[in-house]
Amino acid sequence: MERWITGRTPYRRHRYAVAARLGVDEVYLWPDALSSDQVASASESEIINIYPHRWTVPSEVWRTMFDNAEEEIGVLVYSGLFLSEDAGIHRIFRDKARAGARVRILLGDPDSESVAQRDQDEGIDGGMAPKIKNALVMYRPLFGVEGIEFRLHRTVLYNSIYRADDQVLVNTHIYSFAASQAPVLHLRRVAGGGMVNTYLDSFERVWDDATPME
Repeated sequence: MERWITGRTPYRRHRYAVAARLGVDEVYLWPDALSSDQVASASESEIINIYPHRWTVPSEVWRTMFDNAEEEIGVLVYSGLFLSEDAGIHRIFRDKARAGARVRILLGDPDSESVAQRDQDEGIDGGMAPKIKNALVMYRPLFGVEGIEFRLHRTVLYNSIYRADDQVLVNTHIYSFAASQAPVLHLRRVAGGGMVNTYLDSFERVWDDATPME
């Protein structure tokens, strides 16, 4: 133990044991422990599936992923209107919050420059802000539910992120294409991998800078 404190990297089996005990990734404790090949291999193992378009992701994938969450659910989008319209997803969010999970939903500020730019990029002629406002109306039954938080962000999004504990669905954004037409990565965090942690860190940074909704 004394050698670890003074900077010596433990053997891999000991790193796993300590990281599991503390509930963190070993890379968090020893950033230089893994070689680039090991990180690449672990990150590849994080990929569950890749969908060519968001509309090809089966509805049961969304619901099952959120329904399996026990601690954290997160949604980072501009509007994510398809999700706000799903009464089954509403029920899951409400039930999970009442069971003790933290549910955080980030929508684009309809008056922000980033939303106006995304509107222009998609070529939808002023339709993005109304979509966000519509999503807010659809989410109204969840306002005030303990454990469910809403914030508005003014961030330029390169991806929409949907989180359920250690799983994420990442909807890429492509210039001149609607998000529904862009690919989706289904990922699950594994020890030593780097992709999921990167997306989750991005989510937290947007959350920290976003405006809480009263």
